[in-house]
Amino acid sequence: MPLSGMIGPNTRAALLTGCAILFAPPALADETAEPSGPIIVTGHGLESGPATPAYDVETIERDAVVASASGRIEDVLNSVAGFSQFRRSDSRSANPSSQGATLRALGGNASSRTLVLLDGVPVANPFFGYIPYSAIAPERISSIRVTRGGGSGAFGSGAVAGTIEMTSAGPDQIGALQGSALVNDRGETQASATIAPKLGAGFLVASVQWDRGEGFWTTPREQRVPASARAAYDSWSASLRAVAPLSETVELQASVLAYGDERTLRFKGADSTSEGQQASLRLVGRGDWQFDVLGYVQAQDFSNVVISSSTYRKTLDQHRTPTTALGGKAELRPPIGADHVLRIGTDLRLSDGRLLELPWQAGRIQEVRRAGGNQSDLGFYIEDDWTLGDLVLTAGGRADRWTIRNGFYRAVSPAGVVTQDDTYANRSGWMGNGRAGLVWHASKAVSLRAAAYTGMRLPTLNELYRPFVVFPITTEANPNLKPERLRGYEAGIDFHPLEALTLSLTAFDNKVKDAVANVTLSGTTRERQNVNAVHARGVEAAAALDLGKVRFDGSLAWTDAKVRAKDPDLNGMRPSQTPKFAASATLAWLPAEGWRLAATLRHVGAQYEDDLQTYVLPAATTLDGYVQVPVAGPLSLVLRAENLTDEEIVTRNQNGSIDLGTPRTFWAGLRVALR
Repeated sequence: MPLSGMIGPNTRAALLTGCAILFAPPALADETAEPSGPIIVTGHGLESGPATPAYDVETIERDAVVASASGRIEDVLNSVAGFSQFRRSDSRSANPSSQGATLRALGGNASSRTLVLLDGVPVANPFFGYIPYSAIAPERISSIRVTRGGGSGAFGSGAVAGTIEMTSAGPDQIGALQGSALVNDRGETQASATIAPKLGAGFLVASVQWDRGEGFWTTPREQRVPASARAAYDSWSASLRAVAPLSETVELQASVLAYGDERTLRFKGADSTSEGQQASLRLVGRGDWQFDVLGYVQAQDFSNVVISSSTYRKTLDQHRTPTTALGGKAELRPPIGADHVLRIGTDLRLSDGRLLELPWQAGRIQEVRRAGGNQSDLGFYIEDDWTLGDLVLTAGGRADRWTIRNGFYRAVSPAGVVTQDDTYANRSGWMGNGRAGLVWHASKAVSLRAAAYTGMRLPTLNELYRPFVVFPITTEANPNLKPERLRGYEAGIDFHPLEALTLSLTAFDNKVKDAVANVTLSGTTRERQNVNAVHARGVEAAAALDLGKVRFDGSLAWTDAKVRAKDPDLNGMRPSQTPKFAASATLAWLPAEGWRLAATLRHVGAQYEDDLQTYVLPAATTLDGYVQVPVAGPLSLVLRAENLTDEEIVTRNQNGSIDLGTPRTFWAGLRVALR
């Protein structure tokens, strides 16, 4: 069904009415007035409100974003304790469909329970819910803000565990030209180039990145067979972004992103691909009537070949999973007084996905399977930040009209005989959520904060309609999954005993009701089911010290997460792939302009492969290093080291069949930066 057919007449009327109400006031503004000063464009959205510190927020600045040991954005995010993907592997050696983003141990499956935005656009694959990390080059990013806990702002229906907001860099951060080329001790390469010329009052940013290599052995030496293969990868991404002023207070932002990613996992022929294209337009107004209007379109695809771990032959060809999505938001901030920041908005997401799978046996196709459906989410939200001297209050709510429609599963034999033909009932509903918080600046050194919130997440098309195999385990889909619902609250303190030192501590209690989990049915079969809840309680702490030439950033999270289920074998278990404890610390020395010497120590506690806590993934502690030294003019020498101690990182343990993460790896290369 075309995406336009997914919106009923009532939904269309509601959306049009909301947009008309939102943008009637700005239309009254006098756009013919002469500029009163220089026109300045930022390339960013509207500024965050004064109540943002009421929530547990960590910000990763650009100098840390571009200086990770692996040069990958997921490695940067790992510096925030509590951030996790379904597996410990990065985007060189993980199946793309396992790379969701989650905070606060609210995991249990591979979909993202954290909303990830790039310049305001949701980047998760609309079918699977995974994040295409290889498409996001750190060199293009200005900063990353991580907010733990539920969200109710724009696109907030997906933010049950938190929100990760990435903001693109402009010429002031990038310069006229920035590029790098590195090679590691296995002969793998990583190269990127970005130009950011200023054009009048606006600017243009064009960037490309290409990573390739034969990869490392994910299979332990004693388990390798002739069919075993290194985790080879070949990925590229390209982006183009233009920002231009339309008036003294209004700017237009246009972005295009395209990427491709090929990987081989465990066995020869076990190849996966992911690719995508994305375009967006954004209009930002910073006058008295501030507004932020955004529209985007995405097209993505995924394929995967499953190789049997006993016969080493193809058993399943997940041939194609084309997905299209479009959406947007419209937010208005009316001028209601200096003490208030009021946000009124609406957002829309539509997605349509299909899969084509070909089971193989004895070298022949056994069946042709097709499945898919579409979803929509139309949200309306309002939130106000009210400043009362040293006290800032915030409260907001959103209402979501969601639909799950046109679901089907159809199987046909090679002779053309239909062996299964299921269609699933359309479902829809309204769901309301809200959040409230406060931050009290008790003194210049101490701020106290508290917040409570609810939220929701629709099951993905993948969870509803697509079974998958990680041999020998088959995980069945479930077309009857219900939306997840969040209830949470937290309290914290931020302490600034010195201008250079910031300390924070947060205690939280979050519960995701009807959480989607991969539930074990037998030794070879699991099924996605709504369990009663995933309940996570814990403590998060962070420390930041900036002495100019010396900087320290640390983060830790201790979380007691349990599954609540009717099944006594499952009730009380920790969700799969979720550690109790995680910590990260980076110490950096910047002795002179352009120099950086840094070391990052990370620890991830033990976690379980499965929901019944049968197979353990041991704790792992890694040490990374990064060195940048200017050598001549715009050229700098870059040295990077991953996992310096060569810690064994177990990423999968299925009845003793093991996959390993990144071994000790050394990189060397050059970086050029022209201002």
